[in-house]
Amino acid sequence: MAESSISVAQDEFLCAVCLDLLKDPVAIPCGHSFCRICISGFWDQEDQKRVSSCPQCRETFSSRPALAKNIMLDQLMEKLKKSRAQAAGAAQSPAGPGDVECDLCPGAKIKAVKSCLVCLNSYCQTHFERHQEFNPGKRHTVIEATGRLQEMICPRHEKLLEIFCRTDQCCVCYLCVVDEHKTHDTVSVGAARAEKQEQLEETQRSVRQRIQERQKELEELKEGIEAHKRSADTAVEETQSICSQLIRSIEEHCSELQQKIRDGEEASVSRAQERMKRLEQEIHDLRRRNTELEKLSLTDHHLHFLQSFQSLSDDAPGSSGSSSGALASPLTFDRVHEFVPHWRKEMDLISARVRSINIVPPQPESRQELLQYFQSITLDPNTVNQYLLLSEGNRAAERTSKLQLYPDHPERFDRWCQVLGRESLGGRSYWEVELGGDKGVFISVSYKSIGRKGEGDECVFGRNSESWSLFWSPEILSFMFNNKATELPGASRGSRIGVYVDRGAGILSFYSVSHTMSLIHSIRTSFTEPLYPGFTLCSSSRVKICDVKE
Repeated sequence: MAESSISVAQDEFLCAVCLDLLKDPVAIPCGHSFCRICISGFWDQEDQKRVSSCPQCRETFSSRPALAKNIMLDQLMEKLKKSRAQAAGAAQSPAGPGDVECDLCPGAKIKAVKSCLVCLNSYCQTHFERHQEFNPGKRHTVIEATGRLQEMICPRHEKLLEIFCRTDQCCVCYLCVVDEHKTHDTVSVGAARAEKQEQLEETQRSVRQRIQERQKELEELKEGIEAHKRSADTAVEETQSICSQLIRSIEEHCSELQQKIRDGEEASVSRAQERMKRLEQEIHDLRRRNTELEKLSLTDHHLHFLQSFQSLSDDAPGSSGSSSGALASPLTFDRVHEFVPHWRKEMDLISARVRSINIVPPQPESRQELLQYFQSITLDPNTVNQYLLLSEGNRAAERTSKLQLYPDHPERFDRWCQVLGRESLGGRSYWEVELGGDKGVFISVSYKSIGRKGEGDECVFGRNSESWSLFWSPEILSFMFNNKATELPGASRGSRIGVYVDRGAGILSFYSVSHTMSLIHSIRTSFTEPLYPGFTLCSSSRVKICDVKE
């Protein structure tokens, strides 16, 4: 129990000078105790000041006190050392993989607990205590055991790397500072660590933010996959339903055709059978008459011959002419055979259309969903008309009355006050623009092949088959494609417009953006070339491409 109590209270018996257990403890007049060698060394340094004081309470003495050994405390320290050694011996274990080994242990190496940056050695608990005994009062820098001691030593001067050179961004020793780093900006490694710690925290914040962004992107991708699967399932169900309807329709037509053939067969056979009965009766009558004629030819009675001949030679009913009731020609299926290639052609067209169908992902419904497809765009100065002034890093344009001295360029609109975006639009993209002026602006998407020179419709957004335009003004909204305008009287006319394009699905949508999001107009078509944003500015109008943070 006593040893246990001593072990618990051992921090109470540390020398205030060397911060280790008291060795050869002595007491001074103020009542504090120190290692004999520690207090002697301390007072030796104070001799030049001609004063002696207590390192702990700072009480001063007129003369250097005589040192008397504290026998009771000395005996207590011996017991405490033995208890500490036994505990350390029991706790020490051989160094395992990844552990730092004691540099002084012979044979099997014990796990090191401390490393000295002055001695450049790592020590187990036993050898560390010896190190402290052999270096009493000396300010050796001790750290937790590390296997990277050599990395802390200057390879040129074999001194501790304790200074950081800001100029070369490396750690150096004090000899390096007075040599090749003499004119460089240097600080202590502690100060440098504090500076780098701030940078590290900033980097950590950036990494955590990127993790959140990637996590959000991952969740959105998962949601997109689920939506895609649901869309595919719906398409499969609808395809199966359509195919089933087609099969049922074909089967119904086949049954109807077969029934018509059977009905025709029955009618034709019935007529033929009636004619057969009449023919058989006529053959019977003709044979009977032929027999009578043969008998008449053999008679010798001239008067009888003449009288009978007249009656027998008259045409019997139905005996002259061809058979008007002859059976119609055999049933043929020429018209059916003619219809089959046409039917097959129609089925091939249906199959081709089915194969070309894309599974269209669901269209975003909120601004937050649209912003995940946000694309930063700028205006192309090589396309801008000379009556448009670009500003804000080619993200804004304004119609002016003053001619701008832009150099000639084959891609420049020379007649119409228009400009194209520099960047082509991705598969799914979204951007927003802020509009101004009372005359109006055309917000467009266009193929790059649109005409640039002249006043023809082939050069104007919305007046050809190569561009689609929404016309905005404070008074009216309309959509224009291929020179056909569609007025949008009920749509919101806010000055901030969002544009969403899904090129693969053929979707183009315009939105009014304010504290709420409302759809102005949406179309489905087929885009065959890369798309570019474009703008046409009427008098005194302006347009600015927005940043999503604004």
